[in-house]
Formats: sequence, structure tokens, C-alpha cells
Amino acid sequence: MSQPEAHIHTTGHEDDHPKSRIVHPGKRRVKLQEQSDSYIKVYVWELPVRVFHMINAITILLLIITGLYIGKPMVAASIAEEAYYSNLMGWTRYIHFFAAFVFTANLLVRWYWVFMGNSYATSNPLKKAFWEETWECIKFYLLLRNRKPHYTGHNPLAQLTYWILIGGGSIVAIFTGFYLYFEPQPDTFFARLFAWVPAVFGSSFLIRSWHHWVAWGFILFIVVHVYLSFREDWLERNGTLSSIMTGYKTEKKDKVETHEPNGE
Repeated sequence: MSQPEAHIHTTGHEDDHPKSRIVHPGKRRVKLQEQSDSYIKVYVWELPVRVFHMINAITILLLIITGLYIGKPMVAASIAEEAYYSNLMGWTRYIHFFAAFVFTANLLVRWYWVFMGNSYATSNPLKKAFWEETWECIKFYLLLRNRKPHYTGHNPLAQLTYWILIGGGSIVAIFTGFYLYFEPQPDTFFARLFAWVPAVFGSSFLIRSWHHWVAWGFILFIVVHVYLSFREDWLERNGTLSSIMTGYKTEKKDKVETHEPNGE
């Protein structure tokens, strides 16, 4: 039987690591479940966020593997024959394009959930507190004296990284990718829809280069993301890795950050 939900005040931080001043008013209340006298389970990642993460991980891996092969084929048919019989490049391109459409649809759903999800599903880089706490996070990772608050979800530096790499990088990859996909049919509706892309990114060669650079940016992000996830799970012992499957993290009651008004 699941334990009853609870709502708590979270004002017990130490003086040198104060409570986060980032709040998201009007968001759905975060679900909390009592676990013991000192610990509580926090429903951080709702189901749409977890599904997005899984689909995003799979499609990005497919896009990277197939994209690298399309850019520089590293294998060929073991027997010299007409390409028709194996059609390895054809299948690689098909998987790449299919994954691209799924990746795009999945990203649109995630943007929708920024507005519909709980306070952990959103971010607001337009607020002064966001940038002040981002700077504290930077000092924390540089091993400098800092006043970085504890975060149950992503800290603002991580959120900023997602905005730039996953948000901005994905937009660049989508626009350049769809332009290249429809480039051979310039008179079609979708080709005309992306006809503005060369005006922003340059020639067809530069567009392919932008697409390629974003792919390597994703590769670098994956390496750092996986490392930091294991690091967070090991140091905090809060279920960071398992939370992407269950949605729940385990936190001390006096450290939970829900980013709701009044710390409730």
C-alpha cells in the first residue's frame, strides 16, 4: 500500500548553503511520500518526462550511429555485388530519417510539458535568481567557496546546459536536417518550408557541417551527462539513476526543494 502524500516546509538548510530562491508559482503541487522520520520520497520526474528521456536517448543514439555512417561509411558488403542486394546505405538512411521524425515529435511533446508539468519539468532563465544560483553552481564545480543550494531536481547550471545543448542544439539539428532531407525536391511544400535555412546557416556544405557539429556536441554531452549522473547518485545516495525509471528521489526532509511558493 502506498504511503500517504505529505507536504512539508523546507527551511532547514545550513547558513552557507541556503534555500534556493527559484520558485515556479502556479505549477502542480509536487507529490511527496513519507518514508521515515528523516527521509521523504519526492516524485521528481513525472511519466511524460521519463518517457521523453527514454525516447530521446534511443533516437539520439540511432541518429549518431547512422549519421556517422552516412557521413563516412566504415563498412561495405563483404561480397562485391550490386548495392541493390544489401542496400546498407539505404537502410541506414531510412533509420536515420525515421529516428529524426520521432526525435522531433518527442521534443515537441517535451516543450508542451514544460508548461503542463510540475516545477521540476520547467525552468525560467529570465529570473535574476536563476543566474545568481547558476554562478554559485559554477563555483561549486570549480571547487571554489560558494553558497550553492541543494537541488532535488536539476540545478540551474544543468538546466542552462539543457537549454543550450538539448534545446538549441536540437533546433539546429532539426532545421538543418530537414533542409538536407528535402533539398533534392526543391519544389515540394516541405522544401519551401525550410527554404530559409541557407540564409541563416550558409551553403549546403555549411549546413551539413552545422548538422555534424551538433552531433559531436551531443556525443560530448552524453559522456558528461552519464558521468555526472553516476557521480550524483554516488555522492547523494538519493536514487538519481533509478529515478529516471521510477520518478522518485529520496531526500532528507530538511533539504527537499520543490520550488513552490513558501517552500511547500
